[in-house]
Formats: sequence, C-alpha cells, structure tokens
Amino acid sequence: MATAPYGSWPSPIDAALAASHDGRPEYVDAIGDEVWWTEPRPAEGGRRALVRRRADGTTASALPAPWNARSRVIEYGGQPWAGAERSEGGPLIVFVHFDDQRLYAYEPDGPRDPWPLTPVSAVGDGLRWADPQLRPVRTESGAQGEVLCVMEEFTGEAPTDVRRVIVAVPLDGSAAEDRGAVRELSDDRHRFVTGPKISHDGRRAAWIAWDHPQMPWDRTVVMVADITEADTFTGVHPLVGDTDESVCQVEWDHDGSLVFVSDVSGWWELQRIRPDAPAGSVVPSSGICGGRSEEFGGPLWRIGLRWFRVLDNGLIAVIHGTGTTRLGVLDPETGELADVAGPWTAWAGTLAVRGTRVIGVAASTHTTYEVVELDTSDGHTRIIGAHHQDAVDPAYYSQPRERTFTGPGGREIHAHVHPPHHPDHIGPEGEKAPYVIWAHGGPTGQSPLVLDLEIAYFTSRGIGVAEVNYGGSTGYGRAYRERLREQWGVVDVEDCAAVAEALAAEGAADPDRLAVRGGSAGGWTAAASLTGTDVYACGTIQYPILDLAGWATGETHDFESQYLESLVGPFAEVPERYDERSPMHRTEGLTVPFLLLQGLDDVICPPVQCERFLARLAGRAVPHAYLAFEGESHGFRRADTLIRALEAELSLYAQTFGIDLPDVPRLELTK
Repeated sequence: MATAPYGSWPSPIDAALAASHDGRPEYVDAIGDEVWWTEPRPAEGGRRALVRRRADGTTASALPAPWNARSRVIEYGGQPWAGAERSEGGPLIVFVHFDDQRLYAYEPDGPRDPWPLTPVSAVGDGLRWADPQLRPVRTESGAQGEVLCVMEEFTGEAPTDVRRVIVAVPLDGSAAEDRGAVRELSDDRHRFVTGPKISHDGRRAAWIAWDHPQMPWDRTVVMVADITEADTFTGVHPLVGDTDESVCQVEWDHDGSLVFVSDVSGWWELQRIRPDAPAGSVVPSSGICGGRSEEFGGPLWRIGLRWFRVLDNGLIAVIHGTGTTRLGVLDPETGELADVAGPWTAWAGTLAVRGTRVIGVAASTHTTYEVVELDTSDGHTRIIGAHHQDAVDPAYYSQPRERTFTGPGGREIHAHVHPPHHPDHIGPEGEKAPYVIWAHGGPTGQSPLVLDLEIAYFTSRGIGVAEVNYGGSTGYGRAYRERLREQWGVVDVEDCAAVAEALAAEGAADPDRLAVRGGSAGGWTAAASLTGTDVYACGTIQYPILDLAGWATGETHDFESQYLESLVGPFAEVPERYDERSPMHRTEGLTVPFLLLQGLDDVICPPVQCERFLARLAGRAVPHAYLAFEGESHGFRRADTLIRALEAELSLYAQTFGIDLPDVPRLELTK
C-alpha cells in the first residue's frame, strides 16, 4: 500500500465515466412477452430512450434520437409511455415526446415514424400528458380506441394558471390538431390527479387526487367512478383518504376490491376496500401486510409510480422496507411475506407483472440500477436489462455503512457513510480524511444505499462522503417525515451538521476539512448550512432555493407553489420566518468558498434566485464560482454538463483542503 495525502489518490473513475453512468432505468412495463422501459442517454443530449426487450432476449432502443420519452406534467413528470399487444402488426406504443410534450403513437414494427395524437397549445406552457393507458372503446364505430391519461392544461401565462383532469385521447389521430376531440372524463374539482386505474371488468375507475396547500405525502383522497356504456365517468365520489392520510397508489384486484397504500397507521401500508361496501369498511393494515412498521410505498413526486402489483393468482408483489428496500411477494390472505433473495438494497418505484413474473428496477451497494425479473413460481431472479458492468475494478468502490447518529434532543438521524477507499493507497498516519456531507433533494426524499460512481469519484481519491437522510426524509415512517414540518432550514441543517461533527469527533473526518453539497432542496440545505453554521470549510450548491419569499410568491411551478406552507409555515402568518431562514438574507454569514451550479432552463428553481444571491454577495470578497448551463433544467442530464460540474466541485475541494490535483481542471474562483 502506498501512502499519499487524502484526496490526492490516483483514480480510474474520472468525471466522464461517472457522467456516463448517471441516471437509471425507469417506468418498466410488460407488453405480451416483451419488457419495455425508459433509460437515460447522457451522451445524447440527456434524452430518455424507450428500450425494448424482445421475447428472444435481445434488447435495443425502440426510438432513435432525438425522440425523448419524458413528460413535464407537474414538471417532475411521470409515466411517459404505455403499450398494448395486438394480434397483428406488433405492439402499439404511445409516448410523450419531451421537446413538444405532445402524445405520440408508434408502431415499432411498422414503417411509419411516430405520429402525433394531441395538439400544441399556445397558451402558457401548453398541453402536457402523463400516466397513459391504452383502452378499447366499447362502441360499434370502428374507432381504434383511446388513451386514458392525465392532461395538464395551461390557461394563462403564470405557472399557476393550470388545470389537470383525466381525459381520453382518440388513437385515430383526430385530436392531433383539435383540442375539442379530447374527451374530459373527470371535472377539475381537484388541483392534482393521477391517471385512472380501470377495474378488470371495465366498469369502474379509481384515481388519486389532492389540492393545494397539501402535498401528496401530506393528504390525498382516492376517487372512484362508474364507467358508462358511452365510456364516460359517472357517480364520481371520494372513497378513502383524510386530512392526515396519504394514499400513494391504488390498484384493482380481480375480485373487484381496491388495494391501496395508505399511511393512516403512520407507515405506508397495504389496505383493501370494496367500493360498494359501507363507509369505513377498510381492512386494517394488519390484515394485509401484518403491521410491520415498514414502508410499502413512497412520495408521489411523479405521477404513475408503483410500489406494488397484484398478480393473477391474487398474490401481491411489493417493494418494502425501512431505509433500504426489498422486493417481496405477499399473500394477502395470510399476511405471509417472502422476500426475494439477492444483493439489492434499493428498488425504484416501478413494477410490472406478466403471468407469474414480476419486473422491477433495483441496485445494490456494488451494482448500479438494473432491470430485474422474478419468477414467483420458483423464486428465481435474473437480470434482463441495463446490466451492470464494472467499468473499473470494483476494488475502487467504497463499502458504505448504514449509520444512525444522534442529533439535537437525542433524535435519531439516518445516514449512509462512504469512507475513503483505494485498493493501493492509504492516508498518512495521523492525517484525517476530508468529508463531504450530501443533502438530498425533495426535501421529502431519500438517499438510497446503492453504488453511485459520482460518490466513488470522490471516495476513490480519498474524500469521504456521508449521505444524510435528515429529519423529513422518506423511508422511516410519517413521524420521521413530519419532523421537518415548519422546520425546514432548521432540522435539516442541524441533522447534517450533527453527522459531520460526529464523524469528526470519532476521528473519521478532519473537522477543518468538511464540506456540504446538495441540489434543489439539498441546495437550500447546503446554502442554509454555509450561511448559518461554521461547520464547513466550503460547499457546493446546485440549482437551489435561496429566497423563500420569492419562491412562495411566483418563482416556482404550480406543484410546489404552496409547499412552503407546511415546510416553513403559512406565508401570510409568518412572513418574517421566510426572510430569517433564507440564505438570500443571511449572506453576511457566508465566509467560506462555494460553487454555485444552475441550469438556465430551470422553472422549478429559476436562475433569478442565484443571480440575486450573487448580487447581495458583491463586494464581500468570498471566493466563489458560478457555472450556469444552457439547455439544462432542474437536475443535469447532459454528459458535458455533468463532467464540468463534477470536475469543478472536486477542484473546489482540492483548493480549499490544500490538495494537489494537477490532472483536474482548475476552477477559477472569483471574489
């Protein structure tokens, strides 16, 4: 073993390699004997490819560039495609193309290019679509059928001038230039809706809805309707859901009952109800998943996520766990739950079923996200897509540890600690490693315990990383999630600092070489930490929220426009709190170097906040760099952007921590 200063170790994991593995497969589903999903393409402008795995096992991108299967509904998007098997001509696919947000149809085995099904609107940000499903029309008109989905329609220029309803789009293309040909199935009594789930007999529909100022992890309601012979919805009414209840998924069982995930018990757990049963006849959670105090669902950041699927034999495939997640098969009659054997520590919120088989997307501490198939008849699993391949010797990967730290008042703080690791290098005796504290986005989100080459980019060079699932994170029950209620900028900052200081106190981290970084809501936590504590020597702030008052009064999109009512408090009642906590109004507390990264097309955390923040800092002589990227929105997707951002971040740490890195482009810091 060679001895070299922490942070200076030579590593084969460069920024280009880390960028090429950014993102993961999403939105998996089965079409007959085929499996389809979306997959990132950083080298192709960051587009999402639609990938097809044929019955013979061959896999290929079904849509060539520049087709980009990605929806912008609620800006975070959702399920962007659906498909159906046909007796002749191969499958039929519908998908949302990101560039114009139109819904397209496509016959992958036919001669035609994709053709549009929906029009373009010149009003505001136009028309958008998500969570589609193909459905035949019960008429004798000879129509090809319809696509049921969520329509997001802007009615004015403001980001909040918007309505969302469930609609039916004709597959014959008659609505491609005619908005009037789109049939509205639900009214706009609710601000937000998911796509409808249709019962197996075709007679009922169910969907999830919620309204401002609630977020979907605070309160949702399940709506049900009867479907008429004319394929319209009638008798629409709420079935379950309450003030302190979040339902995040609904599915129909073959017996006509509705299976759903609710956190009424304090955990997202499976429950069941018959829509024609008297009110209050929900089966207790112990009758479905045994009251295990685990999460069987998650936050609806995107429309169409699925944490469970009902199989034809009545068994239920479930993703569940506390912190980490597993795939299991649940017998709802006995409550018996059998987990799949394997190394996976995180399953994405997407599942598909075909016969006895379940398909999902999973990763482990030594593999990136792959498409995994389970045969429930024999318990056998296999990787069928996005196969992980070690681009470097796995000996360069750090072995992360799940840790629980103690925060203010003795509260628990969950974190994943990735120590510096190199197969051939160690740090000098007596030297402590620099560490970067990572704050995830959301803030109602979570850092999964998985292999991430972006983390390995740092740990293989001798810089430790600690991902903090601070109070407010999902995966640990509703009470843990609600620690952040009206405490954003307090609990998250304290929890990150507590982990950093604990690592220093136990001798793992150098207390003088600690950094903080985060994007989006994590960017807020990073900025609030730099302006409100003296724990960190520098920080990286990515596409952040910096001014709460601005964000609460028109500087973000509709979905999160009233999110701060719960995170900070009602703006009309506590406006002073919005200024007191905002990094924008605490720049006098910022004395250490920082890097600010921003996408210029970001409508969620717009660049105007970064610009105002830097203007307030003018003349303060604080070393910093601001990199703004054309063509990038909320979260970076293009390979060249990812490379530039990662190298700039490493250079910031090298300069601040006194590390010599001649092979990394030097970030120019201005004052």
